Amino acid sequence: MHSPEELKGLVEEALERIDLWPELHGQATSVRYSLEVGGKRVRPVIALAVGEALGAPVEQVLPAALALELVHTFSLVHDDLPAMDDDDERRGQPSTWKKFGEGVGVLAGDALLAEAVRLAARYESSAVARELAEATLGMIGGQYLDTMVDGYDLAAVHRLKTGRLFYASVTLALWAVELPEEDQAPWRGFAEELGLLFQIVDDILDEDGYVREHLAEIDADTTVLRDIVDSLAVRRA
Repeated sequence: MHSPEELKGLVEEALERIDLWPELHGQATSVRYSLEVGGKRVRPVIALAVGEALGAPVEQVLPAALALELVHTFSLVHDDLPAMDDDDERRGQPSTWKKFGEGVGVLAGDALLAEAVRLAARYESSAVARELAEATLGMIGGQYLDTMVDGYDLAAVHRLKTGRLFYASVTLALWAVELPEEDQAPWRGFAEELGLLFQIVDDILDEDGYVREHLAEIDADTTVLRDIVDSLAVRRA
C-alpha cells in the first residue's frame, strides 16, 4: 500500500498529464492554471486510500479521484468570483478570474465540472457519475445557503459545502472498485463522520474519535486512512 505522501504524488502526476477535451482550445490554459495552483489533494488521496484498502489498484480508482479534485477546484474557482467571495488570490497566487478575467474564470469552472463528469463516466456503471453529481449538487446547495440566504443554518452549510465532497471521497471509491451496495454500510458510516470532521465549526470537538471508531468496524486494512484522518484532524483544514 502507498503512503499518503505517495498517493498525493500519484495524484499530482496524473493531474499534470490529464487530457483535456481538445475543443476547449485556449480555455484549457485557465483550466490547467486552476489545477496547478495546487492544494493538499486530500479528497483524491482519501479516495485512492479507500480503493487500496479494498484491494484495488490505484489505476482503478484514479479517474474517480481526479474527478473529485476537479469538482473541488471548480468550486474554488467559482467561489473566488466577484459575484461570490470576490477573492483576488488563491493560495498565494492570483485567482483564476483575476489572472484571466471574470468571463474566462466562469468558463474555467464550467470546464472543470464538465471534465469531472467525463472522468466519472469512464466507468461501466453510472454509479460513480451519479454519486459525484449528487455530492456536487449538495455542495452547490451549501454555497447557495452561505452566499444567498440571510440567517442560514451554519451547520447545514458546512455539512453540504464542505462535508459532501469529503463524503464522496469515500463513496466514489466504493463504486469505482465495484463494492456491492449491501457491503457499503460501514464505509458510508465512516464517510458520514469524515464529512462531519471537516465541517469547519468551532463547537465540534473530538469528532476524529468517532471517525476512528467507524474505521475500526471496517473489515479491511485501513492503516493509511487512519494516518490521513489523524493528520487532517490535527490541522482541522
